[in-house]
Amino acid sequence: MNILAIESSCDETSAAVISNGKIYSNIVAGQLIHERFGGVVPELASRAHQQHILPVVENALKHANIAKNQLNAIAFTRGPGLLGSLLVGTSFAKAMALGLNIPLIEVNHIQAHVLAHFIDEPAPSFPFLCLTVSGGHTQIVLVRNHMDMEVIGQTQDDAVGEAFDKTAKLLGLPYPGGPLVDKYAQQGNPEAYEFPLSEMPKYNFSFSGIKTAILYFLKANQAKNPAFVEENIADICASVQHTLIKMLLQKLRRAARDLNIKEVAIAGGVSANSGLRKALQEMGEKERWNVYIPQFQYCTDNAGMIAMAAHFKYLKGEFTSQEVSPLPRMDW
Repeated sequence: MNILAIESSCDETSAAVISNGKIYSNIVAGQLIHERFGGVVPELASRAHQQHILPVVENALKHANIAKNQLNAIAFTRGPGLLGSLLVGTSFAKAMALGLNIPLIEVNHIQAHVLAHFIDEPAPSFPFLCLTVSGGHTQIVLVRNHMDMEVIGQTQDDAVGEAFDKTAKLLGLPYPGGPLVDKYAQQGNPEAYEFPLSEMPKYNFSFSGIKTAILYFLKANQAKNPAFVEENIADICASVQHTLIKMLLQKLRRAARDLNIKEVAIAGGVSANSGLRKALQEMGEKERWNVYIPQFQYCTDNAGMIAMAAHFKYLKGEFTSQEVSPLPRMDW
C-alpha cells in the first residue's frame, strides 16, 4: 500500500511517500521570498508552489525508491490554508491520480498535525489530548481514535503562533520571527517582565490582549530609553515566551484534569518551541502524564503527516472524487 502525499497549505511545498504505514521520504521546500515582506504573501506563495511541486514530488518518489506505477493512491491537503496554495497541490494531485487511474484521498491539515504522532513509536493511547499550536491555529483536541477528534477548546481571536511572530516583528526581528524569539529566550530571564494573562471560558484561549500589551510595553520603555530593546532583547523574549506558554499549559492542564486523561501530546509549528517542549515535559512529570512530542521535522507543515492521515483513511476506504476543490476554511 504505497501512497504519495502532497502538502501545500501555506508557504512550504512538501511531498512524502508512505508504504504500509511507514514513512519512506518526506521532502520539504521552503519559500525564502517572504522574508523581505515580513510575512507570507499569498500570491507569491502559490507561484512558488508551482515552481517547487514537480521537483519535490520527484525527489520524494526517488528517496522512497517507489515508481509512479507502484502508487496505490494520491493524498493531498484540502484545507485549511491559503486558497492559491491549496489549489496548486489539489490540482496536481487530481491530475496525477487521474493519469495513473488511482484514487484520491483528501486530508484535513489540522487533523494531520495530530496524526503525526503515529509516524514514530511510541504513539499515544486513546483517548488523548493534543494541544495543536501553529501560526493559524491554537486548539485543544480530544482524540478518541484516528478518525474521531473533537475540538474542546480553541483561540477566540489570534493564534499563539501569531503572538510569537508579532512580538518578533515589534522587536525588529526578521520573518519568521517565532524561532528567533525562542532562541533569544533561552538566554534571558523569563521573570524579568510581567505580561497579563487573558482568561477565557472553559478551555478557550485569547492572544490579542497580550499582543497589545507587548506593543504598549515596548513603546513606553523605548520612550525612556531608545536602546531598550537592543539592551534587553533576551529578557523580553524570555518573559513573553514564558507568558504564552503559561497560558497554553494552564488550559491544557485544566482539560486533562477535568477529563481524567493522562495521555497528552502537542503538535503544530509552535510545538517545535524549545520552551514549550521543556515546560510540557516538566508539567507532565508533576501531573503524571505520558507526554508525546513529535520530531522537529513533523512539527512544521510537512507531507509526512498528510501521508500518515491518508494511511488511516485508505484503510477505511475513504476516498474523494475528481470534483473535489480546496476548502481554505475547512471544518472538522
